Amino acid sequence: MKEIVAVDIGGTHARFAIAQIVDGRVVELGEATTLKSSDHASLALAWEAFGRSLGRELPRHAGIAVACPIQGEILKLTNNPWIIQPAQLSARLNIDDFVLVNDFGAVAHAVAQVDESHLQHLCGPKRPLPKEGAISIIGPGTGLGAACLLKRDDHYFVMETEGGHIDYAPLDELEDKILHALRRRFRRVSAERIVSGPGLTNLYEIIAELQGLPFTLHDNRTLWTMALEGHDTMAAAALERFCLSLGAIAGDLALAHGAHSVVIAGGLGLRLANRLGKSGFAERFVAKGRFETIMSDMPVKIITHPQPGLFGAAAAYASQYRN
Repeated sequence: MKEIVAVDIGGTHARFAIAQIVDGRVVELGEATTLKSSDHASLALAWEAFGRSLGRELPRHAGIAVACPIQGEILKLTNNPWIIQPAQLSARLNIDDFVLVNDFGAVAHAVAQVDESHLQHLCGPKRPLPKEGAISIIGPGTGLGAACLLKRDDHYFVMETEGGHIDYAPLDELEDKILHALRRRFRRVSAERIVSGPGLTNLYEIIAELQGLPFTLHDNRTLWTMALEGHDTMAAAALERFCLSLGAIAGDLALAHGAHSVVIAGGLGLRLANRLGKSGFAERFVAKGRFETIMSDMPVKIITHPQPGLFGAAAAYASQYRN
């Protein structure tokens, strides 16, 4: 058994935990410690703060998930003051080895290794994820993350993608108007402009404008609370359109990946776990013309693990450094 540090670095917070791995798999993930990135000038200082909070020397191995593409000599995160230089991590963190993975790549690793109890059924056939073939993973949060998990011969492979940045495709007259309105705001309208935390605000404002109704500008957190509680008619309409679009985009990615199943992830995916099944998500997911029969035979799950990023970061390390 090997002990490692699992790290999940987002735009606002960095999460740390100690994980135990055996034979390429995570067998235990300790309690998570969440630090505000702006309170620490660098990853190294946050790492040291985590060590002090535990009152012990940290393991010399790490799986690190980062909310940006893992490319180049310098990694720059959105809404995060840290600069990460992969070549210097071993010296800065005093570790022997590490694995760096994109945040949604980490979620794909988590999907590959979590217990079935952490995969809540959403729609389609009520059966486990397939042991062979591709699984599409999509998750709305601050942005729209996407990855593809390929299982083959008792092994799995993770393909990190930027699938959330595909073009937004309207499917009815209202969405035609929404796209037209968004084109006045953005040079290019990607799926992420609709299906993400800020996407709900875009929908709320544009639907109000199209209806010719007055609306109040809310911060994104307040608007999501209003939408989920259902007390505000306009916010509720925006959320229903959000769920429809998520279903359509998830289906598109499944077709593009040649997937046999889909997993919904992301912070908002988890918040919507009990809402998506009552929305038009499933109908839009299946509505792919000549491929409706294939789509209707595809299980769709929601990952409900409380720390999929941390678990996935540890799983990414475990899959590379099998002990």
